[in-house]
Amino acid sequence: MPTGVIIAGGRSTRFGEEDKAVAELGGTPMIRRVADRIAGVVESLVVNCREDQVEPIREAMRGYDHDVSFAVDPDPNQGPMAGIRNGLRAVDTEYAFVVACDMPFVDPDIASYLFDRAADYDAAVVQLDDQWYQTTQAVYRAEAMADACDDALAAGEHKILEPLFDLNYVVVEGTEIESVGSTETFENLNTREEFEAAAERFADGESDSNDSSH
Repeated sequence: MPTGVIIAGGRSTRFGEEDKAVAELGGTPMIRRVADRIAGVVESLVVNCREDQVEPIREAMRGYDHDVSFAVDPDPNQGPMAGIRNGLRAVDTEYAFVVACDMPFVDPDIASYLFDRAADYDAAVVQLDDQWYQTTQAVYRAEAMADACDDALAAGEHKILEPLFDLNYVVVEGTEIESVGSTETFENLNTREEFEAAAERFADGESDSNDSSH
């Protein structure tokens, strides 16, 4: 099985002072919920984060089913594309599933499906409508995407879509995703209000069927 990459280095300014990556979501750090949900479809995990996040995240990942390594951002202010690049540079498998740390409902069946769809391509990226690409829950050929990110950053581009234009990628339509799982997989928690609402869902047992949290 290939690698999972969790992007956790964002400043999460809309969330407040606390680092949302390790904020307790229904009794479990959010990043651990993400990691637990994809544990069955990856064989190792890379966490991209800032230097100051390493120890709190390491603690959150204690006892995880797979080896966890860290890809620390040398410049934490370059944005999510640089985070994806840095995470993928630490991958030693051909393909990697990239997911943001604030997507605690990530569906392992969809992750597995994206690995299948990425075969013979540089990336498999979901498009839920005419313009909305899910670049922070996608499968990439690690070296190709990292190189494309380098080129985009060197050109002064910071939009996450930009590297895709240098890749041979497949677009996975929303109807395909709905045949595999739920588009709930793409929910991300940006605000404290969204976080609290999600915590209530976990407390009620919703969306726990794919979650093996400790």
